[in-house]
Amino acid sequence: MKRLVTLLFAVLMTATLAGCSLSDIFPGESGAAGADAKDSVVTPDEDGYAEGRMGSTMRTYFFDYTVNSAFVCSEYEGYTPAEGNELLVVDMTVKNTFHESLSMFDTDFQAQWNDSAEDAYSYPVENGDGISTKILPGEYTLNVDESRSGQLIFEVPAGHKDFSISYMEFFDDNSTGDTFFVFFTADQK
Repeated sequence: MKRLVTLLFAVLMTATLAGCSLSDIFPGESGAAGADAKDSVVTPDEDGYAEGRMGSTMRTYFFDYTVNSAFVCSEYEGYTPAEGNELLVVDMTVKNTFHESLSMFDTDFQAQWNDSAEDAYSYPVENGDGISTKILPGEYTLNVDESRSGQLIFEVPAGHKDFSISYMEFFDDNSTGDTFFVFFTADQK
């Protein structure tokens, strides 16, 4: 089931972004839906789109999430990416705002970079090799009002610095809801 949801998310994200130009995917501050300042709460507009920046709290139907910081590097705690790639390390916080416990997956989130290719996205690296205790697990339960902070690690093509972390709402009836993006520039470490 997790694989089906992941595949569906990838297809929907590709379809969502396929009709967009780079300026649509990475718009400037003016005219962008969502947050204008750090530490703000961002909710979707009437079209179901929400855009924030690092430090913004993205308010989804199920939970809030905040990208706290991010950097790119060539190696992280002994893990090295495939040739031509580097690692995007994203520190984030997720808080359950729903009325019941939630099953969370690292693949609920996706990283994109400023490239018009249909495959310009990545899912988190699995922590099966014990890369770090700081990494959010592949699957975990988030109880009502519980918050959890941790890292997601993505393999991304070397040379990029502008990214987004996205989430698309999925419901039990296989329908989708709103789409959320947090845009940021990652420092090189």
